[in-house]
Amino acid sequence: MNIHALTRRQFLKSTAVAAGALTFPLISSRNVLGANGRLNIAGIGVGGKGAGDVAVVDHENIVALCDVDEVNAAGSFKKYPHAKRYKDFRLMLDKEGQGIDAVTVSTPDHMHAPAALTAMKMGKHVYCQKPLTHTVHEARQMTEVARQHKVATQMGNQGHSNPDTRRLVELIQGGVLGKVREVHVWTDRPGNWWPQGIDRPNPKEAPKVPETLDWDLWLGVAPSRPYNPAYVPFKWRGFWDFGTGALGDMACHNMDLAFFALQLRDPISVEGQSSDVNSETAPVWSIITYEFAARGPQTRVKLIWYDGGKKPEPELAKTKELPGNGVIMIGEKDTLFVPSYWGPGAFLSGAKAADFKNIPERFPRQTDWERSHHQEWLNACKGGPKALSNFDYSGPMTEAVLLGNVALRAGVKIEWDAKKFKVTNVPEANHYLRMEYRKGWEV
Repeated sequence: MNIHALTRRQFLKSTAVAAGALTFPLISSRNVLGANGRLNIAGIGVGGKGAGDVAVVDHENIVALCDVDEVNAAGSFKKYPHAKRYKDFRLMLDKEGQGIDAVTVSTPDHMHAPAALTAMKMGKHVYCQKPLTHTVHEARQMTEVARQHKVATQMGNQGHSNPDTRRLVELIQGGVLGKVREVHVWTDRPGNWWPQGIDRPNPKEAPKVPETLDWDLWLGVAPSRPYNPAYVPFKWRGFWDFGTGALGDMACHNMDLAFFALQLRDPISVEGQSSDVNSETAPVWSIITYEFAARGPQTRVKLIWYDGGKKPEPELAKTKELPGNGVIMIGEKDTLFVPSYWGPGAFLSGAKAADFKNIPERFPRQTDWERSHHQEWLNACKGGPKALSNFDYSGPMTEAVLLGNVALRAGVKIEWDAKKFKVTNVPEANHYLRMEYRKGWEV
């Protein structure tokens, strides 16, 4: 079979029986569990972060590995010599699908949804790295397809399993801050991590594609362009065609406490300020203001995001200088300052978490919480409780996060109608909700 010519029609034909038989969320006859009831897992994108995602689930059966870059994936290929190797995830799922229960997806952002959606439509459980998707539309698709096919899912924002974070969520929902009306969240990206606010590399100076890299497969759904080491293996994050910038990379970590604790969903408006915005890369810095309507017991919330060296005023946390990443949640009774992506925070009143023993623990927690984030997903794959960052949670969260990029690119405040799935005040901004997949890559 020509791996570049595997079309959506071929996939539908080859997977119709498996997808049609999928009716229950628990492990059933459609799953082919290995020895001792272990899951058969395939990795899509197994270099870099993907190598870690495979390693942490390798007490199950690693049966297939897929990566377009032989050098970046060399460690995983060597570690699991008995796993079948592929460059094209479509070919891997087509050939090995009957023997695969679940997949990890750890590709660049633009290939998250194509890989995950294909797998879920075949009835495979999916662990997908953050940000869940490249576009707002894909996030909505991921939520709906996961629910439709009743598969176990988890987004890779491991701080969601941090025991300190889970305790803070319990305390905030228990009322220790009172009603929270304002949240400030910031990151040190991009900075020294990768460039933004730059143009596309000069195509006339494009070097030769390494023999160990399949550049066409790396591009995947993205528009064709010449290879350049400016993109591979890591600095693609700032380019709109491949990544989601500092916001997409870090907000699913840094905003998670606020979304989790305040049950935020579907902003009603988003407004961005930034350095110059161009058609190639995200801006050097941005400040994005999200407005969320009152929902359930929670009042209206304003959440302000900062990146590229911008930060809120240190006085909000009663300190002279803020760290590179953090969260400040301002409530009627108290203010919480978390000086990192996750973990223990400080109540500005001087109160300690230990002071609130009357507020019960409701969420499971493990000491080895980064591993337990994956284990929650594995347990769900085998019929246990849903993982807490499953796509019913992380899909809408990613929608909200990525609306910030829509506002930046539109250049104006946008008003969002989640039910109608459209920007209502600036029709042309809806163009940024989705991307057109390259011909032959339709899912």
